[in-house]
Amino acid sequence: MVVGERVVVKWLTPPVPLPHPTPEIFAHLVDSGFNDTAPPYAALTGVLGGREHLLALITGYLPEARDGWEWCVDEAATGSTAFATELGRLTADLHLALSTFPITSTTGGAASGSTAARAYEALAEALALTGGDDGEWLATRADTMRQELKVLERPIATPRIRIHGDLHVGQILQWRDGYAVIDFDGNPTVTGAGLHQPAARDIAQLTTSLDHVAQVAIRRRSTPPADATRWAATARDTFLSAYKSRLAGGNRPDLLDETLLRPFEVEQECRELIYAARHLPRWRYAPMGVLRTWYGEEPRKENIA
Repeated sequence: MVVGERVVVKWLTPPVPLPHPTPEIFAHLVDSGFNDTAPPYAALTGVLGGREHLLALITGYLPEARDGWEWCVDEAATGSTAFATELGRLTADLHLALSTFPITSTTGGAASGSTAARAYEALAEALALTGGDDGEWLATRADTMRQELKVLERPIATPRIRIHGDLHVGQILQWRDGYAVIDFDGNPTVTGAGLHQPAARDIAQLTTSLDHVAQVAIRRRSTPPADATRWAATARDTFLSAYKSRLAGGNRPDLLDETLLRPFEVEQECRELIYAARHLPRWRYAPMGVLRTWYGEEPRKENIA
């Protein structure tokens, strides 16, 4: 709810038992001097059933704000990628701030073995839930996808930091004075994951969302597929270059292990398929479009008389 174009009240329905990730992340970002988000004002809590719950979050209102499923699709339709430099800076600044968030016994990340297991489970579930021609095609690429996930079986040496957890373009607002990242509630489709994970997890979700934007532009804006694919590749490269440069400027290039990007991207597309099957069937075209771009279409068979 927007109140007087001054504050935004986000009611949690149903209320969520505390602890909840957002209030503590907001407090840490303020202490760290990270300002590229809606200004956090307050959290409303109450006791329900003998336990304290988070009822609502109150943040500042950002004038003329649009989320990335609007503004970024506009960029794809016009072929512009200038935004990607600023997106890389914003994301790096966010990770630099979150990298100083303390790790406790209850917030630490999962071990590398379980990281691989969760990825394989996501692939298996995506295969089971994706039917029709898409499912048949996906099955022909499953072995290749498993091979790309094998990277996650080795020990992960890169630092684990408190990540955003659901960082896609829809969480990036373009508003009157620039860009802002929002919604630190975590990924609603993932349970049991540690709050501290490699930064590559966030980056993989953001880069795949740029690929999804390209698919949206193809479907909704009639952007030629070849143009959309080139746009996505350029946007990804520009974003990653700016992100790595900003990390280096903050003396933390170690935060990104690029070898983790591809397997995390493959896992993310599996999770997109799971989400589509469970909650939003019409969304399946986007992850399937990305996977077909990555792994190629089956050659068409000629009918021989």
